[in-house]
Amino acid sequence: MAMSQAGQVAATLNKLDDSVTAEVVPFTTTGDRWMGPLSELGGKGAFTKEVDSALLDGRCDVCVHCVKDIPGDQPLPDGTLIAGYAPRDDVRDAVIQPEGLSLASLPDGARVGTSSPRRTAQLALHWPNLRPVPVRGNANSRLAKLDAGDFDALILAVAGLERIQLTERITEILDTDTMLPAVGSGTLALQCRTDDTVTRDLVERINHEPTQRRTDAERTMLRLLQGHCHSPIGGYAVIESEDRMSLQGRVMSPDGTTFLEARSSHHDPEVLGTTVADDLLKQGARDVIEKF
Repeated sequence: MAMSQAGQVAATLNKLDDSVTAEVVPFTTTGDRWMGPLSELGGKGAFTKEVDSALLDGRCDVCVHCVKDIPGDQPLPDGTLIAGYAPRDDVRDAVIQPEGLSLASLPDGARVGTSSPRRTAQLALHWPNLRPVPVRGNANSRLAKLDAGDFDALILAVAGLERIQLTERITEILDTDTMLPAVGSGTLALQCRTDDTVTRDLVERINHEPTQRRTDAERTMLRLLQGHCHSPIGGYAVIESEDRMSLQGRVMSPDGTTFLEARSSHHDPEVLGTTVADDLLKQGARDVIEKF
């Protein structure tokens, strides 16, 4: 999936200018290799810190990150910035079930593969009769584990399945109100060195401003909540008009018994993210996040 995403960005950059040649530089990170709980590696930074190092030492000029893999409680490395965002893809979560069953149709105790605290909490909230089973690895390896019978159903991102052209495996797509997306779902961020003005200018030309605004609102909320890799937090911003956007945020306990939600609208992404975060914090979000 990562190679597909990087390839799409490289192709877009190559179309901008005949003098530009963008090529994909593959990396395998510790996060990709690790099959245990992500929290034991220090969280989502396991997917980004080694690529960040390659950017800073000049082995690559642009890093393509899934926004939801960028830690929300840590700043970007000094000397780097997000210069642009690709247009946002589908933010929803998909169920893959070999017999074509929906989550509601699965029998009590059915095993659902996911290592996402956000998905696990919302599964517990809406389908308490199902049993989440941790699963790591890329989408293809997770699908192989499903086919091998390691669990009865699997939850993956619709956008990821689209990028690897496996949408035919989807059994059910969960609506965003039932399964609120992760902050930055479906969004690719393009990170550059601050002093590399040539590359920055190039990436800024393909920046999708509506996606940037939505991401800024969601990431502002996440930053103020100080959410980490095992915090069940969801956030979803929608542009409603030229001068208005809305943001829905959730903080949950892993077992789904605690469920905090806030919504607001504003034209300024940072004000919007701050308003929703403040509302959640007043409801006790800090205690829920720190407890788990």
